[in-house]
Amino acid sequence: MLRRLFARGRDGGPPDRADLGRRGERAAARRLRRAGYRVLGRNVRIAGGEADIVCLAPDRTTIVVVEVKTRLRRGRGGLSDTVPAEAAVDADKRRRLGAIARGLARANGWSDRPVRIDVVAIDWPWAEGEGLGRPRLKHYEGVMGK
Repeated sequence: MLRRLFARGRDGGPPDRADLGRRGERAAARRLRRAGYRVLGRNVRIAGGEADIVCLAPDRTTIVVVEVKTRLRRGRGGLSDTVPAEAAVDADKRRRLGAIARGLARANGWSDRPVRIDVVAIDWPWAEGEGLGRPRLKHYEGVMGK
């Protein structure tokens, strides 16, 4: 019973945007850990903005700033004409992520390490009467360096 209540919005509808974003970040962190990344922080704030996830790559040298984009896909099987989550990472967003990565590198003394920006895009299906389905995650490595 608790799972059903948690998987839907208060009115039985889809989860609200903030809840969906939190779920997406948890799913992304899980996927990254399974792939050998070490999560150093989540929702890391600096003066220029926020990094959703900051990781150490499996090579144990590269610092990775991860932008997580989660979208709800409505309809049976999560099929819809909604724009995919990764499309939200436009040139302006990449510029801001670059500034955040540079700021984190300066603040943490990572000038001698490679720093890159990845995107984890999550399309989460939701259908009336069925609730949330299994999310579809795509990890785009090296969207840009710092």
